[in-house]
Amino acid sequence: MDKKIVLIGAGSTSFGPPMFNDIYLSDVLKGSTIVLHDINREKLEIIYDLLIAENEKHDNKFSLERTTDRSKALKDADFIINSIEVGDRMELWRQDYEIPRKHGSTQILGECGGPGGTFHAWRIIPPIVEIIEDVEKICPNAFFINFSNPMSRVCLAIKRSVEKLNFIGLCHQIGFMVIYLPKLFNRSINELKMSVAGLNHFAFLLGIEELSTGNNLMPFFNANAMKYFKEREDRFVFSMLTFEVFKRFKAFSYVGDNHLGEYLQFGEEFTETQDMVDWINFIDKEGEFWYRRYLNKHKRLKRGKYPKKGILSRRPSGERAVPIIEAIINDKNSYETAVNIPNNGIIDNLPKDLVLECSATVDKNGVHGIRVGALPKNIAALLRIEATIQDLCIEAVLKKSKDLAIACLAIDPNVGSFEMAENIYNEMIEVQKNFLPNFK
Repeated sequence: MDKKIVLIGAGSTSFGPPMFNDIYLSDVLKGSTIVLHDINREKLEIIYDLLIAENEKHDNKFSLERTTDRSKALKDADFIINSIEVGDRMELWRQDYEIPRKHGSTQILGECGGPGGTFHAWRIIPPIVEIIEDVEKICPNAFFINFSNPMSRVCLAIKRSVEKLNFIGLCHQIGFMVIYLPKLFNRSINELKMSVAGLNHFAFLLGIEELSTGNNLMPFFNANAMKYFKEREDRFVFSMLTFEVFKRFKAFSYVGDNHLGEYLQFGEEFTETQDMVDWINFIDKEGEFWYRRYLNKHKRLKRGKYPKKGILSRRPSGERAVPIIEAIINDKNSYETAVNIPNNGIIDNLPKDLVLECSATVDKNGVHGIRVGALPKNIAALLRIEATIQDLCIEAVLKKSKDLAIACLAIDPNVGSFEMAENIYNEMIEVQKNFLPNFK
């Protein structure tokens, strides 16, 4: 295989090695050129050294390169996988969470929704737009896969910034269903076919089918899910908020309480503040663990004591980037449960100018969303509120408009007033001035 795959943000220890792990497990991609790109040279060199050692252990299955020069990285690229962050992710996330709440916001997490998610979007969208504009100029036929959050808003900015880029966004929240459903149905997950729709971190399970018979399993799910998930309640995953939404809206959101609650005015009513703080702390500690682990492995490598079994696993990470790349190359017409793509006639009662999380098929021409038609009115109403906020969020950052920025904050269900919006805006602009656009 002579494909060129570029990993942007490859210096991240939570992104580079796991993604290379999936690539290494692929026989389809054997012989490809893998380019590691990052603007942090020190971290890039650590990951490159480790992956060179892994590649040598496996008979140099790939041609491995690294560069801090984006133009060089993108030249002749076939596939690009992006996972960048801006600044110190955890420090900024804590600001995104704490500052809006200090001024009275009811937001519960501040990563992808609420005013915190809006500032996250405003920091990360400008550099991603620069990346995709380069992609459009340098390798316009490349297929672009985004992992950076806030997923829906980043992907909407991509859609509005370039005309013909073939892109998708990927998130692993659907993985909760992979864990829970087999026990509920007493079947392997490979025997089940799910269909979903909504927005990233704000999506719903629409259907479950038994693959061997085509039988509709949703009636059984709807009758048994509440009892089943309550018996397995997890404060970070399925808990009071998921159960309340399931009861009130007759639809099950598979994303977990901490993410679902970001978009709902009543999210705080059914979540515990300490649980959200603990979640942020958990992510922080997990990131530190992996960074220290790979740093330790790199030190051992430099001392000539690299572990014989290396750092890669024989099991795939669960992320779907590599299977999708394989499906495009081999024209598989395969099925993907959850991808993020533009709403080109997929859901009738949501805006056309929106990026959905939905089920899709994959072939040589790319990723194609499976038509849903109209969602139930109550679910569509919830999603349209967030769609309106996303619309203003993207316009504000692309136009660098202060008026649109404050309006975006004010109409958010977790803000609800111009006074609060301006107070949040003024403090965040000062605290994060090195990372935010120059709104005028």
